[in-house]
Amino acid sequence: MSNKILNNVIVRRKWTKIPWIIPGLLLLTLLASACSNGKAKNPVPPPPVVIGLATKKTVPVELRAIGNVQAFSSVMVKSKVGGELVRVHFTEGQDVKKGDLLLTIDPRPHEAALKEAEANLQRDLARARNATEDARRYESLIQRKVVSTQQYDKIRSDAEALEATVVADRAAVENAKIQLDYCSIRSPIEGRTGSLSVKQGNIIKADDITLVVINQIVPIDVSFSVPEQFLPEIRKRMASNKLRVEASSPQSDERPEKGTVTFVDNAVDTSTGMIRLKGTFANRERKLWPGQFVNLVLTLTEEPNVVVVPSEAIQTGQEGQYVFVLKPDLTVESRQVVAGRTINGETVVQKGLQADERVVTDGQVRLYPGARVEVKTPDSANASQKKTP
Repeated sequence: MSNKILNNVIVRRKWTKIPWIIPGLLLLTLLASACSNGKAKNPVPPPPVVIGLATKKTVPVELRAIGNVQAFSSVMVKSKVGGELVRVHFTEGQDVKKGDLLLTIDPRPHEAALKEAEANLQRDLARARNATEDARRYESLIQRKVVSTQQYDKIRSDAEALEATVVADRAAVENAKIQLDYCSIRSPIEGRTGSLSVKQGNIIKADDITLVVINQIVPIDVSFSVPEQFLPEIRKRMASNKLRVEASSPQSDERPEKGTVTFVDNAVDTSTGMIRLKGTFANRERKLWPGQFVNLVLTLTEEPNVVVVPSEAIQTGQEGQYVFVLKPDLTVESRQVVAGRTINGETVVQKGLQADERVVTDGQVRLYPGARVEVKTPDSANASQKKTP
């Protein structure tokens, strides 16, 4: 009996709470509807995007490499005679022309040697003339049998020996002139001088040390290597026309220097599988410097009517590369593409796009297939992104 009474009490307490639950549910419903009405009044604006255009153009087929700049010609200047360095006629790092006077070795010892050689020549010339006259006189005497044949042969041999001595003296004079001329060291090429290894007043030995190095930098060469699989195409293109190559410094935004490929090595490096090439550049503005490392672009050929888009439009997902294409109703479509090489900020699209289609180049983070967008200029899109907290 007591259990029945207890159950009735519990049931009555539960039913007494129900009237409080129903108003609470009604209140929550009203709040939800109010919130939904607020959202309807303040809809989320479409994301701003920047649009680029897919275009058709002729693009070059290029190879990129790192090159090392080398002097077109380099000469190590040495002295061919010994002596004191009495004068330096250039400053280190100066541009010189072929034949310009660089250094002067003390010429006085060589001038004295030249005078001595010339004096010996004059002496032996006089002796030779006298011996020749004696031989002529003895020739008439031998015909009249006034002198013996032995005497005549001796006079004639003396005259011939003196003639040979004169020839040797003339050679000695020429050698002395050459040695004297070596005292004035001149530039063998047009170029730029390096640092001087000796100073004025030092004693120099013949063919001893390199006094200065002169590098010809106008024009200039750049050595670089490319994979061996491109060798047949390079040889084919070089046979028909000159291959164009451009060089630019990684730290500079200036216009690249233009040149042509002038050398292909006669063997592939078996350790790297690379073939060495050399390009020659006019370098009139002297942008390239010996020893410098530069970025090289070798143009093999040109490919016409290729679809290209700004490289920023290419996105990468789980299924590969894709772009967002803008439709006429300002919604976007996600489309898979096959992207090729990148040239000057543009990417070649081999498959998936047609010319004149519009693609999203900025603002892809908030996009999904079918999303409606607001087209902005690059400047306005950047400004709106800065304002967004």
